Amino acid sequence: MSVHSARSGTGRKLVLLVPYLWLTFFFLIPFLIVLKISLSDDVTAQPPYVPVLDFSRGFEGVRGTIAALDFENYRLVLGDSLYLDSYLQSLLIAAVSTFILLLIGYPVAYAMTRAPLGWRPILLMLVILPFWTSFLIRVYAWMGILARDGLLNQALIGLRVIDEPLEILATNGAVILGIVYSYLPFMVLPLYAALEKQDHSLLEAAADLGSPPWKSFWQVTVPLSKPGIVAGCLLCFIPAVGEFVIPDLLGGSDTLMIGKTLWTEFSSNRSWTVSSAIAVLLLMVLMIPILFYQRIQARNLEAR
Repeated sequence: MSVHSARSGTGRKLVLLVPYLWLTFFFLIPFLIVLKISLSDDVTAQPPYVPVLDFSRGFEGVRGTIAALDFENYRLVLGDSLYLDSYLQSLLIAAVSTFILLLIGYPVAYAMTRAPLGWRPILLMLVILPFWTSFLIRVYAWMGILARDGLLNQALIGLRVIDEPLEILATNGAVILGIVYSYLPFMVLPLYAALEKQDHSLLEAAADLGSPPWKSFWQVTVPLSKPGIVAGCLLCFIPAVGEFVIPDLLGGSDTLMIGKTLWTEFSSNRSWTVSSAIAVLLLMVLMIPILFYQRIQARNLEAR
């Protein structure tokens, strides 16, 4: 083997090593730290949990720390209806929001791909334009719009659609609206990427065979855009489940999303261990759709 081939092989290995190092230092190690805290016990001290790893004692110290860990926090979380309701309501709100995002995002992305070539970059820029403004400021703006004396109620009263202001803010509906508004670009962009790659001659061929436009859309366009649909749904559903800012600002006391519950447990109750257990369980829940998507991808590759 030549020196050039050996160097190129080493270079490829180094390039492949970079993402693994990144995941190790910024995901695996922090996750193991949170996992260890979730198996610890609360104390009034600094740090506020025991046991603490004692590397000065070498292997005996590490083994003693591991022996002192337990699953009490997980039993508490899984046995308390407050946490279970928070998980279930988070999944429900995220699922409803993702479905609405798909209903809105697909026509938007489809219209963008059917626009003239010169307009597509402009339309794409308009989709990502909200990212130029702070996420927090955009959510705060919805508080002014949805408030009892906000712009929306004033407009509806001015148009004589309603006589009394509606209670929109501090409801689950406001949270869903905030998620749909904030996450819409994450749905549109993967759908646009998938739809733009499609060969329009397939629709022409379907029309030549006598297929009406609506049938061609459902049997040709939608199946071919399935990767974009799945990617957009995952990009919206996964962060929406753990969302904290939107339910905290737009939701009410009845909005029990797990991100808000986790923050309350950490900031108000000062329980690092229970909040870590909530975070680990949340990660396990979010791994389910990711593993499901990977299984579908593996089946598609095998079918090919």
